[in-house]
Amino acid sequence: MSTLDTGLTLIRTASRRVSAANGWMGNAFKSWMPTGLYARALLIMIVPMVVLQSVVAFVFMERHWNTVTRRLSAAVVADVATLIDVYKVYPQDKDRAQLRRIAQQRLGLVVDFLPVGDMPPPGPKPFFSLLDQTLSVQLGRQIAKPFWIDTVGRSNLVEIRIQLDDAVMRIFAQRSAAYASNSEIFIFWMLGTSSILLIVMVLFLRNQIKPILRLADAAESFGKGREAPNFRPRGAREVRRAAHAFLEMKARIERSIEQRTAMLAGVSHDLRTILTRFKLELALIGDSPEVDGMRKDVDEMSGMLEAYLAFARGDSGEHAQPTDMAMALEELRSDAERNGHTATVSFHGLPVVTVKPASFKRCLANLVSNAARHARTIAITGHRDHRYLTVTVDDDGPGIPPDMREEVFKPFLRLDDARNQDEGGTGLGLAIARDIARSHGGDITLGDSPLGGLRATVRVPV
Repeated sequence: MSTLDTGLTLIRTASRRVSAANGWMGNAFKSWMPTGLYARALLIMIVPMVVLQSVVAFVFMERHWNTVTRRLSAAVVADVATLIDVYKVYPQDKDRAQLRRIAQQRLGLVVDFLPVGDMPPPGPKPFFSLLDQTLSVQLGRQIAKPFWIDTVGRSNLVEIRIQLDDAVMRIFAQRSAAYASNSEIFIFWMLGTSSILLIVMVLFLRNQIKPILRLADAAESFGKGREAPNFRPRGAREVRRAAHAFLEMKARIERSIEQRTAMLAGVSHDLRTILTRFKLELALIGDSPEVDGMRKDVDEMSGMLEAYLAFARGDSGEHAQPTDMAMALEELRSDAERNGHTATVSFHGLPVVTVKPASFKRCLANLVSNAARHARTIAITGHRDHRYLTVTVDDDGPGIPPDMREEVFKPFLRLDDARNQDEGGTGLGLAIARDIARSHGGDITLGDSPLGGLRATVRVPV
């Protein structure tokens, strides 16, 4: 392998590692980010403001606060150095009264002299004290003698002690003379204005997010088959545009359903008229084995017609309302027992659920009748939590093979061999049940039952 090939291989390996690391960091960053639009919008506004304020504060501290404090401290130390020089070259002032007067009247310093032994031992340095650091640097640079300073505390005075040859000079200086004290005011105003801006942003964003949440709630209600009577387009232009588009889509869907229902009503009327005519003609012919067979065919056609119309019509025209699901399941159990089956019912949680009562009961009744057709024992269980209503129908029948559990939801599909039907069906029961469940925003799944047969699970949002 040539040197060029080796280099290309190393480059490809490095690029793959960089890409993998980039993907890992991107996924980690996404996991830390909030998922809601409101939180993300706040983050988009708050982060730049915090960064800007931090940069401004850093520039102020570094360029203004530190510089001003350094110059003020240098000026105070220069005054102290001047007093030390006067003390050395002006021995005529034995009691140092003139030195004290000049220091207090001209320099704003209070000076006195202590014995040589009154120099305190060096104390621990404050963790963060710009004044202490700056004074220490300036005293070491301009005076270069042993010193002790006290800048800790809430006092307005700063104490400085300097070891001279025959005494200890103690100086009291105003803290404001050596320290830029207006920095706290700047930080206070910066934080205050930022807080006001943050409150305004929160209130503004809440008003902008509300129309989006109302649109989401209206779309969710429509998906569950419920109405949102108080919904109307509000908010920004883009949000109003999306709301108008949703309303137009909702109107088109409802208009399509109405047209389909009207067409099916006409077809139902015409076909029922023909079937009624067949029944009358067969009644006039009289009784014979051939006539009995024709009557059975006409009855089967009538049943198939009703099942098809029920499947195509769906639950149009019915409005969702609070329904006692425990009572509805109890009615299904009673119907199953009247037909000679062993049935049990249990319900957990709050029983009142907002659904379309007639259509949802038809959905559950289709599942129970499907179980009753192929089994002797039926167990109906309901559970409602803060998000979903779940109803399971278990039986001890032959069940359905796993690879056919999605196929049985197709209209007119009948698994005669798989379920060993003793009586005929139209093949629309499960299709109608799933159509009703999905119109409520849920679905139906099939699985293995603890009783040994099939378990049908209906799950719809509450």
